[in-house]
Amino acid sequence: MQGYIVSLVIFTGIFALFSLGLNLQWGFTGLINFGHVAFMTIGAYTTVLLSLKGVPLVLAVAIGALLSALLGLLIGFSTLRLREDYLAIVTIGVAEVVRLIVLNEEWLTRGARGIPGYPLPLENFRPTLISKLVMIALLTAIVAYGLWRLWLWTRQCLQRGQYQQTIISAAVVGSYTAATLLLLYGIGVVAHGLKTAKILNPGLLGLLVLAVFVAIVVLAVWVGQQFITKLTDWQQGTMLLTGVVCLVGGLWFYVVGASALYNFDYKAGLMLVLVVTLAILYGLLERLVQSPWGRVLKAIREDEDVARALGKDVFWYKLQSLMIGGAIAGIAGAFYTWQLTFINPDGFTTLITFQAWTIVVVGGAGSNAGTLLGALIFWSYTTLTRFTLEDIVPLDAAQLGAFRIMTIGLILMILMMWRPQGVLGNQDELTLGR
Repeated sequence: MQGYIVSLVIFTGIFALFSLGLNLQWGFTGLINFGHVAFMTIGAYTTVLLSLKGVPLVLAVAIGALLSALLGLLIGFSTLRLREDYLAIVTIGVAEVVRLIVLNEEWLTRGARGIPGYPLPLENFRPTLISKLVMIALLTAIVAYGLWRLWLWTRQCLQRGQYQQTIISAAVVGSYTAATLLLLYGIGVVAHGLKTAKILNPGLLGLLVLAVFVAIVVLAVWVGQQFITKLTDWQQGTMLLTGVVCLVGGLWFYVVGASALYNFDYKAGLMLVLVVTLAILYGLLERLVQSPWGRVLKAIREDEDVARALGKDVFWYKLQSLMIGGAIAGIAGAFYTWQLTFINPDGFTTLITFQAWTIVVVGGAGSNAGTLLGALIFWSYTTLTRFTLEDIVPLDAAQLGAFRIMTIGLILMILMMWRPQGVLGNQDELTLGR
C-alpha cells in the first residue's frame, strides 16, 4: 500500500510540475496552448537518449529543458504575432508532429517499440542510516515550509472577514460537503447492491445511476447557491476549510513519505528528488510572477494593447513565457520517464495536455498554489473513481474510462457556473470571472 501511495504522490507531483508551465503560459499570460505535451515529449526523449549515451542525468535534463524552450521559441516566432486562435491551432499540430516524429524515426527513438532500460536517478543508491535521516530532514524542511505558507495564506483569508463568522461558515460548508459526499456514497452502496443482485438490466442501472448522480450534484449546487452563498464570509470559510484539508493531507503525506524514505527504494528516492525540484521551481515561479515581469504578463493577459501602449514589448514577454513554460514541461517529462521506466509515443497523447488544462482550471488560473491543489484534486478523483466505479457502474474497463472523463467534464461545467475562477483563483483579476 505504501508503494502505491508513493507512486500516486509521484504522479501528482509530475502533473503539478507539468501544469505549472501551462499555468504560466495561459493563467498568467493568456496564451492558449493546446499542445503542451509536445514540450514534455521533447524533454522526456532528450533525457532518455542522452543518458543512454552516458551523459549525466542532471545535464541530460538541463539539455532537455533547453530544447523544450527552443521549441517554444520556434512556435512563438511563427505564431505569437497572429491572433490567439492561431496559436491554439498550431500548438495542437506541433504536438502531433512531435509525436509522429518520435513514432516514425525508429533509428533514434525505437518508434512504437519504445525504450526500456535507461538510467534512473538513485537506482543504485544504498543509503546508510545517516543518509536516510538526512533525506527525512530534507523532506521535513520542505513540508514545514509548505505548511508555513499555508498558515500565512489561511491567516490572510481570516483577516478578510470576521473571525467568528468565518469559523462558523467553514463549519457549515464542511458539514454540507460531508453530507453531500455521504449521500453520494449511499447511492453507490445501493447501486452496488443492485448490480450484485442483478435485479435491473445493466444498461438501465447505468442510466439510473448517472441520472441520480447528476440530480444530486445539480441539487447540491442549487442548495449551495441559495443558502451557502447567503452566509456572511462564506468564501473565507471555504478557504479556511480548504486550508484545514490541505493541512491534514500535508501531515499524512509527510508520515507516508518519511516512512518510505526510511524503508528506502528507488521510488522513494524519486519522490524526494521530485518534491525538491517541485519546491524549487514553485518558489522561483512565485518570485517571477510577483516581480514587475510577472505583473507585465498579467497586464498582457488582460489587455495587451494597453501593455503595448505603455511601452512594453508584448511579443518578447509572450515569447519568454512560452519558453519558460516549455522548459518546465520538459523537466516534468524527465520525471515522467523515470516514473514509468519505459517510454513510447503512446505515453504522450493529447489527453495529457487536457489533463493539465483540467488541473489549471480546477485549481485556479493565475495561481501557482491553485495548480498544486488542482493536481491533488485531479489525482484524488482519478484514484477514487478507479477503485469505486467498477463496483457501482455496470460498464467494462474501456467504458468506465470514458465515463470518468465524462464526469470530469460535468464537474468542470458545474465549477464554471459556481466558481469560474477555480478554487484558488482571484476573480477580480481574471476576465473569465467577470
